Amino acid sequence: MSTTYQSWGNFPKVSQRSCPILWRTKPLPLPNRPDTVLPYGLGRSYGDVCLNQGGMLLTTRRLNRFISFDTSNGVLCCEAGVSLAEILDLCVLYGWFLPTTPGTKFVTIGGAIANDVHGKNHHRAGTFGRHVLQFELLRSNGERLLCSPTSHEQYYAATIGGLGLTGLITWAKIQLKRIYHRAMQTESIQFSGLEEFFELSAQSDSDYDYTVAWVDCSSQGEALGRGIFFRGNHVTEDEIPATWHDAPSRTLTMPFNWPSWVLNRWSVSAFNWAYYHKQRQKIIRKLTDYDPFFYPLDSISEWRRLYGKNGFLQYQFVVPYKDHTVIKDILQTIAASGQSSFLAVLKTFGQIRSPGMLSFPRQGVTLALDFPIKGATTFELLERLDDMVREANGAVYPCKDARLSPRNFQTYYPQWTEFAQYIDPRFSSSFWRRVTEG
Repeated sequence: MSTTYQSWGNFPKVSQRSCPILWRTKPLPLPNRPDTVLPYGLGRSYGDVCLNQGGMLLTTRRLNRFISFDTSNGVLCCEAGVSLAEILDLCVLYGWFLPTTPGTKFVTIGGAIANDVHGKNHHRAGTFGRHVLQFELLRSNGERLLCSPTSHEQYYAATIGGLGLTGLITWAKIQLKRIYHRAMQTESIQFSGLEEFFELSAQSDSDYDYTVAWVDCSSQGEALGRGIFFRGNHVTEDEIPATWHDAPSRTLTMPFNWPSWVLNRWSVSAFNWAYYHKQRQKIIRKLTDYDPFFYPLDSISEWRRLYGKNGFLQYQFVVPYKDHTVIKDILQTIAASGQSSFLAVLKTFGQIRSPGMLSFPRQGVTLALDFPIKGATTFELLERLDDMVREANGAVYPCKDARLSPRNFQTYYPQWTEFAQYIDPRFSSSFWRRVTEG
């Protein structure tokens, strides 16, 4: 059937068909050759890794069944279309939490594996893939591979962070993290610039499981790189509050696309100034529910409509930690361009290596930004940033990309040729064709 499935950034616009996967035990519903297929979960990838122009999407949300949950050791087995939100609704009640989580819980477990997502605790826990004990990979030839660190190891490594190209994950078994309550002990700290951010990050990594910062990308001069640093821990057994009210469910829906002129350099600068100055104290400590701490944007349904009908580009990169000047130069380039991002997230990645062959996280500093599409000037800015990241021996996150050149992708990920031998011959994506055939 025809579909309107798109990526979260609403760019690029593509035409593709879809077919739901209803049962994990059934063969793949393959179209006639030469059409290709690609798994599609909840569509929270920002670019075209979840799109298959001219082909078929295998939609997985009907694979939404829990298979087993050992509440004594936190091992959960479920189908690939189960969302992180659904896992949390179940496991938090029994004192377990996701081992690591991205900034939205509306992601399927299959998508979390395929993009090897990371979160605020990378310095402690690494990527999501490190906590995947086993999964079944269904190939187009009907073969079913039980993949783990000790079985079909190469397919295990290729599928984690493999962008859905190695076959269909039908189910997965993951190791959860023990918690005692849904409450978090959190701090937000105002910092005046990049040096203070790096000092806070170094101080926090030893004592806090979760760290991340919002940074003002429109500030310049002495205020360059200022922002707010967030850190937190799950409450300990001794800190469980006597009374507690769960966080409210989603409270706001963005009902339509904003006009493209609303987000401009002046409105974004004004927002950034107000957000930075709304915190009157240097440090604010509070007890909060896990939901607003991990998923602040999930409280706004369809928040992407803020960027208008043309959509937006999210740009996330990582550069080696040793050279802070790269981040400074990139922030100066963004500020001078007048195309500031008001959703800018700065964090350090730790030393824990991902098991994924094509995974993005590696030790260094990562910055994620959202840019409304303003025509050629937006793409030209990101191409300049690509060059700066390449020269710094960094990389851009494929999950959030919609416009990388083949040259830059292949430089960021020289292992792509090794990975390519594990791609299922009937699987493909708009992203993969763009960065390897363009």
